[in-house]
Amino acid sequence: MSDDALLGVECSAGGKRWRLRVADASQMKSIRQDLSVSDFTARLLASRGIDAEHAADFLEPTLKRGLPDPSTFADMDKAAGLILDALSSGKSVTVFADYDVDGGSSAAQLIRWAREMGYPMGLYVPDRVTEGYGPSAKALLALKEDGVDLVVTVDCGAAAYGALEAADEAGLPVIVVDHHQMSAGEMPPCAALVNPNRADDESGQGHMAAAGVTFMLLVALSREARRRGTNDVPDIRRYLGMTAMGTICDVVPLTGVNRVITAQGLKVLSQRINPGVAALCDVAELSLDGGFTPYHAGFVVGPRINAGGRIGQADMGAKLLSTDDAAEAADLAAQLDAVNRERRKLQDMMQVEALELAEKLPDDAPMIIVAREGWHPGLIGIIAGRLKDRYGRPALVIGIDADGLGKGSGRSMTGVDLGGAISAAKAAGILQSGGGHAMAGGLSVKASKIETLTKFLNASLGDDIAAARAKSGRDIDALITPSAAGPALMDEISAVGPFGMGNPQPLFAFENVRPVYAKRLNGGHVRVTFEDASGGRVSGICFRAEDQGFDSLLLAPETPLLHVAGRLKRDSWKGRERIDLQVVDLALAN
Repeated sequence: MSDDALLGVECSAGGKRWRLRVADASQMKSIRQDLSVSDFTARLLASRGIDAEHAADFLEPTLKRGLPDPSTFADMDKAAGLILDALSSGKSVTVFADYDVDGGSSAAQLIRWAREMGYPMGLYVPDRVTEGYGPSAKALLALKEDGVDLVVTVDCGAAAYGALEAADEAGLPVIVVDHHQMSAGEMPPCAALVNPNRADDESGQGHMAAAGVTFMLLVALSREARRRGTNDVPDIRRYLGMTAMGTICDVVPLTGVNRVITAQGLKVLSQRINPGVAALCDVAELSLDGGFTPYHAGFVVGPRINAGGRIGQADMGAKLLSTDDAAEAADLAAQLDAVNRERRKLQDMMQVEALELAEKLPDDAPMIIVAREGWHPGLIGIIAGRLKDRYGRPALVIGIDADGLGKGSGRSMTGVDLGGAISAAKAAGILQSGGGHAMAGGLSVKASKIETLTKFLNASLGDDIAAARAKSGRDIDALITPSAAGPALMDEISAVGPFGMGNPQPLFAFENVRPVYAKRLNGGHVRVTFEDASGGRVSGICFRAEDQGFDSLLLAPETPLLHVAGRLKRDSWKGRERIDLQVVDLALAN
């Protein structure tokens, strides 16, 4: 990144140093010449580490070129064979899924594939509050008692050693399909374990979400079914919408195969062929005139799917994505929408309490770790994400139940492996359970050990957090004028999408502008229009302006001269298009 602070902004209103994102000049030149693209597009690609050799595939991601061979995943072919053996012999197979979007979309893919093949599959999703994360011995043994012959876990199970041992002793085979980090050493007892993050896996796909790993299982299942003489297998490309939903909502890097999955899956989602997703778009009054986008997945549809697992009925999201019944989909979507509204109210109260506790922590605390009795375990992950964004450091939020057991959820930052540290804390005997991946993790801990856990995590991650924060800044892709924020620029931006972790949405800076219109909205947001000295204007919204302290600048009686950083978004409504600015940061210009 550039050493000079862009526009002289050393510390913005959001506490960030602004930097111009660096792009290698030679790579820019090669990309520009080889692909005949503009300087702007070449800069976006080069600044994201894309060289001339891979730029064409990046701009046109295809399944043919970008999908790996499923056989490169350890146990993938074994798992496919065992599942087909069970289905074809009439055995009872149940999918055991996590309660979030990644788990629900993974389960729906498997259930839909089996249904189209003419086989039923059961569904079991544990209750977040009463059962916790992942398979338990009690749940697996209950399934065995109910006559289930094979369990396939999705987005969970890799760390459930005790539960898998109990199932093994009871004679219930379990196939684990997961993506969470695993400890090196002895494997849990299961019929097959498909996880690109197991120690001996050589696929190189450890960045995939469970939904992506499940899609690779469908590729393996379809191939094995054809090998056995079944030619009429489902067109699994129709499931890519669900694959993309899980990939986007689990916030994994949108690079490599994840980019391919997401790019193709968004096209499927735009077609509204999944009744559940279509019903959620309807209850959210979501127009898809401009196509389904990562924003729709992560901030409109995804939260409603998650709502059931957070504070409602755990299996609602998976059922919604699995059903072909439009009436059932509409009913489930309405229920999830109502639960999501309730979730927002409860979340707002928890956030206020969490911020009060966070403000009492020492300024030099490496992590933001807060705990309180009564916090709903289904919402602690959202609050952790808000704290991480506000304080610019990893955050862990722990809700303690009446029995003195704390359920925690954490969110990290680039360069800090939170999931690894949580696994280490479990190995050290501090936790009842725990795990995750680099950017997020979950755990169970006795209230009496929270102080010990806090010291352990701060000591384990302190140096990495300090290094990550030293590198942290607001990376700006380009300095532009309001009049430049038009359709032509949006076309170039869209070509480099879809955006997410690993391929950040371009961030622009606008120099010396004033808010000529600003209005406070419900939820602490501010609608605003900025104007520069030449009269050029750009309008948009600053989400959570009140939370971030930006409202005082935007709504000041005497409008100050500002530098503004934000992302551009194309909106379509009834055939009319507009370009909106989503304000990310502000700085006084003088």
